[in-house]
Amino acid sequence: MRARYRRILRFAARALVQTWWFELVLPRFGLQRLADRRRAARMRRLARRFHVLAVGLGGLMIKVGQFMSSRLDVLPPEVTSELAGLQDEVPAVPFAQIRAAAEAELGMPLNRAFASFDETPVAAASLGQAHRARLTPELAQDAGFADVIVKVQRPGIQAIVDVDLAALRRVARWLRRIRIVAERADMPSLVEEFAVTSLEEIDYRHEAANAERFRAEFADTRRVTVPEIAWERSTARVLTLADVTAIKVTDVEGLRRAGIDPREVASAFASVMFDQFFGFGFFHADPHPGNVFVTLVPPDERSEGDPPWVLTFIDFGMMGEIPPSTRAALRTVLVAAAGRDGRGLVAGIDQVGALLPSADVRELERAMTQLFARFGGMGFAELKQVDPREFRDFAGEFGELARALPFQLPENFLLVIRAASLTSGVCTSIDPAFNLWDAVEPYATRLLREERGDLMRDVAQRAMTLADVTMRLPQRLDGLITHLEDGNLDFDSRRLERRMSRLERLGRRAVSGILFAGLLVAGVLLRSDDEAFGTVLMGASVLPLLHVLFAGLFTGGGGRRE
Repeated sequence: MRARYRRILRFAARALVQTWWFELVLPRFGLQRLADRRRAARMRRLARRFHVLAVGLGGLMIKVGQFMSSRLDVLPPEVTSELAGLQDEVPAVPFAQIRAAAEAELGMPLNRAFASFDETPVAAASLGQAHRARLTPELAQDAGFADVIVKVQRPGIQAIVDVDLAALRRVARWLRRIRIVAERADMPSLVEEFAVTSLEEIDYRHEAANAERFRAEFADTRRVTVPEIAWERSTARVLTLADVTAIKVTDVEGLRRAGIDPREVASAFASVMFDQFFGFGFFHADPHPGNVFVTLVPPDERSEGDPPWVLTFIDFGMMGEIPPSTRAALRTVLVAAAGRDGRGLVAGIDQVGALLPSADVRELERAMTQLFARFGGMGFAELKQVDPREFRDFAGEFGELARALPFQLPENFLLVIRAASLTSGVCTSIDPAFNLWDAVEPYATRLLREERGDLMRDVAQRAMTLADVTMRLPQRLDGLITHLEDGNLDFDSRRLERRMSRLERLGRRAVSGILFAGLLVAGVLLRSDDEAFGTVLMGASVLPLLHVLFAGLFTGGGGRRE
């Protein structure tokens, strides 16, 4: 396990150093073209190395890879295509180990627990393995189904998860020391959030309860189904549920052969996920293509008005919950996006807690308004056809705002980001021309229609707020007058700004000095274990050293006395 821990950390360290060098250091020295020239090949190599690492180690590394492989809308194809196989190629555990684990959990031999049990796995996931089986006649009669999928937890997975989480915590502490990351997300807290969900995921009783709750949420919806649980053959490490295997949601050719329009599937999938985010507040946090099927409904099993196919969700180990206040803010974001309302969108993002306190809201509103005016309504495929010069012009106008990145990741929001990202990636996989706006607009309209009944309550609430402000106004005016009399008002001084700028330059040089020492020492220490990587770190230390020695020549370090 110690070797596993070191291997994860070594990969993370290399990736961070490489990203820092090519994406931050070289552009700062005017070598942006050099950094851009080999970016595609560099990203492909990095993704390939992670692919090998994830498949070799399994555990939580597979889940990280699955997340990245679904980000077709953000990550370059060099990364997503290289990691796509992680959805299905997790190595299987030998059946003898699976048999031993299942029999120990169920307290009986498999030939007594099931009428039949297929030794060949249907799927091998990062935390468990699935096999087809058939319930005994007595159990089948009670359950109402006979064909089942039996999920058996991988032997020793608890220890593997513990090691992976320890490594992720270490990487999070590294990232916390990077200012641009620390200002926008509390990485240790995010890892702890991920740890909670991961530990819940390896308790199949928790997954079974989630499945029942998910079924109850969609009880009145004809578009979603959930497999039934065979409780008599389920424990903390063995889960038996009805076999609902059907067409994989991203199997476009399979959908067409079944007479199903992939575009309708993408639209329905997006709408179902919207219901979870903005309606129920209880959502499937791992909706990657391996966890969603498209199931044909035979005509003799359909009632009048029922759709000819449904979306079948499986694997409810990783679920998320959104509190009502955050859900209301997300609704504001959705409605504003559908209405191309830049100001409303910024207000909603602020309500979610995703804006830094120092964010220039007015400038951000202007940027969003212009962004909607030019690119609003375009799908992913259309955006790829836009002349890159238009994006550069936009970035030039709002370059400072873009570099400031006034966004932060709110706590307890990791699963929302993950599920939303996977949803976008899956929809784009099903239909490359998928336009999110086409799905957002009717849904937002429906939300507005549903919320009109609450209009009077909202008016009353606003009236109470106005009354409260009116009652507190004399006290606030008195406080303002007191500040005026005491001279305790904030002011804007150009001289102060110049001095602060000089201090910032000195601070940057000090940071470069610390960085030089850190890289040099790290290179010396690592060179004995990894000569190539250690040499790279030692060579990289030259750049911050040059900044310490010569920065003053280019920034007017001498200056004039104020």
